[in-house]
Amino acid sequence: MGIGQFALVQGLLIGVGSAATFAPLLADTSHWFTRRRGIAVAIFASGNYLAGAIWPPIVQHFVETVGWRQTYFGIGVFCLATMLPLALALRRKLPMHEPIVAGSLASARVERPLGLSPGALLALLSIAGFSCCVAMAMPQVHIVAYCGDLGYGPARGAQMLSLMLACGIVSRLASGWICDRIGGLRTLLLGSALQGIALLLFLPFDGMVSLYVISALFGLFQGGIVPSYAIIVREYFSPKEAGARVGTIITATLFGMAFGGWMSGAIFDLTGSYKVAFMNGILWNLLNMSIAGWLLWRSGFRRVPA
Repeated sequence: MGIGQFALVQGLLIGVGSAATFAPLLADTSHWFTRRRGIAVAIFASGNYLAGAIWPPIVQHFVETVGWRQTYFGIGVFCLATMLPLALALRRKLPMHEPIVAGSLASARVERPLGLSPGALLALLSIAGFSCCVAMAMPQVHIVAYCGDLGYGPARGAQMLSLMLACGIVSRLASGWICDRIGGLRTLLLGSALQGIALLLFLPFDGMVSLYVISALFGLFQGGIVPSYAIIVREYFSPKEAGARVGTIITATLFGMAFGGWMSGAIFDLTGSYKVAFMNGILWNLLNMSIAGWLLWRSGFRRVPA
């Protein structure tokens, strides 16, 4: 199998399979909770980070011992044996929502969220999601290669990735708790600012111990960014549109991860330095912060009532 065929299989099979799970389930979870919606969404969204913390060392071990083909086959069998039975537990219908009365505060918030058209707000959130994940992709996609470039070896990089994603679990749960208290926009801005700080730390420090610490900090700082978009959608859009709106924004974040991973590699190939790639990520993170800050300013810094 050539690299083109491998990429096609990754995109069509694994990509489509992932798309049919994360975003729809994220939107679905937001429908089942009201008072503790933030922490509920965060618990669900922690699942892929938990897997990200557990799987990289396992995959690295089996790739080195039995080869990547056999490792892929084993992962596929595991997914079939676990995901299909678990999907049967999700067949219950969504709870009925109270109708939005025309002319009410809730109706005004849905028709002109933050004084914008729903399409304009969705576009801004999609751009924000894209930009934050371009920035996020640099450490998450390239930490293994970065460690190899520094001479520490890919195994150390895999350990740092696991540590990063494990700390992301803590971050997502904490951000869900925060979201229930200050709202989605303020949580997004907080997470974006902290992610920017972590990216800045990669510039002056490249020692092995320093990279372990910064990887942990990056996981702690950025884990709550993506789930906050689902909370923002539920705060400013009609519940009936949650699936499509959340799916659109999550799609933008995935494009951001893909583009950011490619761009960081291209910058390294062009310059021979990952430092420039980190600086590129910081610039994209500033765009995300600017959008989140502007939307929060339009909201008057008031928390959206439940």
